Amino acid sequence: MADATTSPGTETGQPALRRVMGSKLLLFFVVGDIIGTGIYALTGQVAGRVGGALWLPFLLAFLVAFMTAFSYLELVGKYPRAAGAALYTHRAFRTRVLTFLVAFAVMCSGITSASSAAVAFGETYLAEFLTSPMPLVAILFILLLAAINYRGVRESVTTNVVLTCIELAGLLIVIGVGVWAVLGGDGEPARLTEFNTEDQTWLVAITSATSLAFFAMVGFEDSVNMAEECKDPVRIFPKAMLWGMVIAATIYILVSVTSSLLVPAGELEAAESGALLKVIDVGAPGMPREIFSAIGLFAVINSALINMLMASRLVYGMANEGIIPKALGAVHPLRRSPWVAILFTSAIAIALVSTVDISVLGGTTALLLLVVFSVVNIAVLVLRREKVEHRHFRAPTVIPALAAVFCLYLASPLSGRPARDYVVAVILLGVGFLLWLVNWAALRATESRRASAE
Repeated sequence: MADATTSPGTETGQPALRRVMGSKLLLFFVVGDIIGTGIYALTGQVAGRVGGALWLPFLLAFLVAFMTAFSYLELVGKYPRAAGAALYTHRAFRTRVLTFLVAFAVMCSGITSASSAAVAFGETYLAEFLTSPMPLVAILFILLLAAINYRGVRESVTTNVVLTCIELAGLLIVIGVGVWAVLGGDGEPARLTEFNTEDQTWLVAITSATSLAFFAMVGFEDSVNMAEECKDPVRIFPKAMLWGMVIAATIYILVSVTSSLLVPAGELEAAESGALLKVIDVGAPGMPREIFSAIGLFAVINSALINMLMASRLVYGMANEGIIPKALGAVHPLRRSPWVAILFTSAIAIALVSTVDISVLGGTTALLLLVVFSVVNIAVLVLRREKVEHRHFRAPTVIPALAAVFCLYLASPLSGRPARDYVVAVILLGVGFLLWLVNWAALRATESRRASAE
């Protein structure tokens, strides 16, 4: 295995990925990855679980994610390579099947998020302007993302900056509308402390909503898969990731407070992925819906683009670590992008939007990521025994330990998570295990042929 600070391209004969991301581009990447489809699509669902105290699940989800980010920062500082959680799991536990399943879960989260964004693009926001056939629009959407991704990381992150600014503007409009309406005498402050206790306790209401809101806070972990395309990743990651999370969480809490003040939880839940459009309708009834819908289009494009970037870099990193076939790590000599990994992940996304009800996978994706985060929080403590020569960020020991406990709790049935999430998760991991068996057999056959030839 390569030294943590070197690029795989120098060892495999492949061209190295292009290092174009400085601290500002990385900050925009983190903010843009967190603030995406999640807040636009999940506000109504979270309100349905917790009630009017919509802001609390987002705050709690941020705190758990923020603690987990400390583990990622220590590990990306020690091992500034693509592959992220898969690389850390492999180094900590040296169990290929566990590494593969962690990587598979992270890849599923990215591709599922991108697929969800593709569906939201066609069914929710584009529908405000024209009627379009699904899943054709979603497939064309995925192909467009693949083309941008293939074009190169510079083009991709520049597009991300523009789209992040647009989606931030959309959420600031929601906040501004809320402030204006409240100052005008509208809004009901009492809703901010209301909990949905019709068929559950207040604790289950909070933890169930937090486990779902956690999906809206994820995205920070995707950035570690871009480490080989960052300038001086050991130095720039801590500030960029932590400040990006604080900015995103602040906006989320302000949006959730605004939503609860203006619209009852039941109406937010009924609006589903159009919950923020409902807030605009109530707070600024004269404002054309098309303006916010256009911003929503850009938001889901950005979320999908970043998730597909992450998924392709994860596959590339796994290939260079020898966990999956080396062919998946091929880099285009001119574009310097992992073109085979881009094709592979785009094909899976197209298959998902063509055959699966994406709404079923949202809660399952959050469940899988919580399990992955638990593994990473444990891995950072295990890897304390492995020293590296360069200086890097080090998390206080208590933070990864607490984060692992909280992540496991939110992933457990104690959090009020529906049984459907576990059923779908078992099916997905079963598929992942079958793929691991196929990959293991293929690698064994390749090694046998190589040994015979020698």
